[in-house]
Amino acid sequence: MIAKRLEGISEYYFSQKLREIDSLNKEGKSIINLGIGSPDLPPHPDVIRTLQVEAEKPGVHGYQGYKGIPALRQAFADWYRQWYQVSLDPDTEILPLLGSKEGIVHICMTYLNEGDEALIPDPGYPTYSSAVKLAGGKPVAYLLKEERNWCPDLEALAASDLSKVKLMFVNYPHMPTGQQAAPGLFEDLVHFAKEHDILLVHDNPYSFILNDQPASLLKVPGAKEVVLELNSLSKSHNMAGWRIGMLCGSKERIEEVLRFKSNMDSGMFMPLQLAAAKALSLGSDWYNHINNIYAERRAKVYRILDILGCAYSLNQVGLFVWAKIPEHYPDAYALSDEILYGSNVFLTPGGIFGSQGNRYIRISLCGDLSRFEQAITRISK
Repeated sequence: MIAKRLEGISEYYFSQKLREIDSLNKEGKSIINLGIGSPDLPPHPDVIRTLQVEAEKPGVHGYQGYKGIPALRQAFADWYRQWYQVSLDPDTEILPLLGSKEGIVHICMTYLNEGDEALIPDPGYPTYSSAVKLAGGKPVAYLLKEERNWCPDLEALAASDLSKVKLMFVNYPHMPTGQQAAPGLFEDLVHFAKEHDILLVHDNPYSFILNDQPASLLKVPGAKEVVLELNSLSKSHNMAGWRIGMLCGSKERIEEVLRFKSNMDSGMFMPLQLAAAKALSLGSDWYNHINNIYAERRAKVYRILDILGCAYSLNQVGLFVWAKIPEHYPDAYALSDEILYGSNVFLTPGGIFGSQGNRYIRISLCGDLSRFEQAITRISK
């Protein structure tokens, strides 16, 4: 019998869908998958070269420290100072992670007791809710709506019962909608968290994709008192499979999370850490290069959406395009299935991100131009 903590935890949607797509491919369907945000471009050549050179050295294959090597923590600190204008102490305020996804679980396991509540964005990353449940907590959705530019209604939240709420997950640039934080939102969030004694968890992996204004919640004065921020090299540096992320916040918070994390892994391979430090030192030419490629792809995605009669904002950033489906479809699952089985193209139904996504679809920008052109041809028929 499985543990009770897995009750109510279903298999990740994409895990199930990939199996179905694999079955369809075995039938000869050749599905074009435009659903998952796994960067298809390689890291910078200097990053790969660093990994190769360092991995050949004889003394780098043992266990590493739980807090990462000083060179990586310093690189993260320099990166935050340069791009976010945030000052972090590399010795006490930065914790490298094996990908930021594990950090979500670490935070929930560190701070949530049975019955504690966590505010979860709807629509939002499904892992937030799963991690809260695994820790014994209760996810409480707060609704994000298009008419509010996908920003939370903090006044409505303040009027609700927050007595059991310990955590609040926020994510800007927002996934799946691509919405950037509205002016003043970060300041309002910090004030809200302080007023209600809530720890804000800002998940920030998309700030460099098609966005020339990277922003950190920690830039708000006094934010370290109530904020933990997650970041990742998966999207910004095409290193998703390398599993390199980070958590930053006050010394006290980092030490608290480390108490849990140090029981879960035995550190990160040193050559990976050194290669990550190299990636973090790349300048604007790197970000401009990958964003020029994504901009070309996004134009193709807009064409797909036009063919489908979907409505979308041109102000989105990040690795996906979010669009509202035509009224004659009952929900986005119906549109997604129609395109999957009729055109052999997979688009993500927005309902997997929460009830507020039921009338939206999400298309990933991961894939070369020929795949998008082929998808356009198939859907146009």
